[in-house]
Amino acid sequence: MAKVYVSGIIDAPVDKVWAYARDYNGHGEWHPLIAQSDVEDGKPSDQVGCVRNFTTTSGGQLRERLLSFSDLDRTFTYNILVSPMPIENYVATFAVKPITEGNRTFVEWYATFDVGPEDEARIRQQVGQDTFAAGIVALEKAVKSR
Repeated sequence: MAKVYVSGIIDAPVDKVWAYARDYNGHGEWHPLIAQSDVEDGKPSDQVGCVRNFTTTSGGQLRERLLSFSDLDRTFTYNILVSPMPIENYVATFAVKPITEGNRTFVEWYATFDVGPEDEARIRQQVGQDTFAAGIVALEKAVKSR
């Protein structure tokens, strides 16, 4: 099983970051890899079980289901249902926590998944750097511009 963990610090209060990030379908507004995203069946984007269906800027089509969501803990977990990547059993968690010094936010985004050894390095790069790390940087830019 492959594991990817990325963390970062956003120079903004945790409530402001969470207000932006808690929209499970909002990644289309701030993540550079997302071209289009919709929640299926008109369900709310914070409803456990909802499925977001999105297209990446490279043309990939993905479907992901929200497995858990907590405003109290400022976290959500989701899994991939359909992906162009050669992976299985993908589960990821996104969480934000307050940093009291400087009123900043600690962000962590991590995933586990099964992937063949021939694809592992490439997929770990895609998930870790292209998706998670780039997403944290883009989220900070979006929060600061708001």
